[in-house]
Amino acid sequence: MQSPAQLRPQYRMHSENQLYYFGITLGYNSSYLQLNRSPNFLNDSILSAYPKPSGGITMGLLATARMTDHFQARFNPQLMIGGGKAINYVLGDKRLPGENIEQLQVLPSTMMSFPLQIKFNSDRIDNFRAYLLGGVKFDIDLSNSATSRNAEDIIKIKKYDVGLEAGIGINLYLPFVTISPEIKISYGLSDIHKIDPALKYSNVFDKLQSRMIVFSIHLED
Repeated sequence: MQSPAQLRPQYRMHSENQLYYFGITLGYNSSYLQLNRSPNFLNDSILSAYPKPSGGITMGLLATARMTDHFQARFNPQLMIGGGKAINYVLGDKRLPGENIEQLQVLPSTMMSFPLQIKFNSDRIDNFRAYLLGGVKFDIDLSNSATSRNAEDIIKIKKYDVGLEAGIGINLYLPFVTISPEIKISYGLSDIHKIDPALKYSNVFDKLQSRMIVFSIHLED
């Protein structure tokens, strides 16, 4: 007599043995800036500043290559729309006429991200498998030359960034597709602050670095 586990259908049993396969990515990202204050921070113009997270959507392509039974290499270029970074300021006594005590500076962002990752897969249990991933990424900010970025009172951000990524996910094997929910964190290594001493909202920072949390659903062939 067969056990319930033996009676359960096993889908896509040979998918992990393919040398390579492709897919698409849909997701949501929440990003913010890590702020390092400069010696100019303590002045009468700006009393405090803190980052505010903002969200956007992610769309991308997925290419995975088999390395061993448990390790895979993955390239996952993505377009990230929205998720502009924001900083909230509390101004001091030297405010311009009409300026509120609190000012929110929003830096619009549309980015292309190019992550290269290594996946470590667990053993498969029926139609389920978990995995860990880590890797590096290279980002291009497509909004960098936008008119709003060149305004006199807006912080300027560099166009390119590099960073590290780490995450966890699961593979759910269905008859015609593998669905892989995943969550990862992204840690920018570059200083993306384009310093301009003439901008009061900019010269209070010595360094700005990107931080991001991304929830994705991969649909794999």
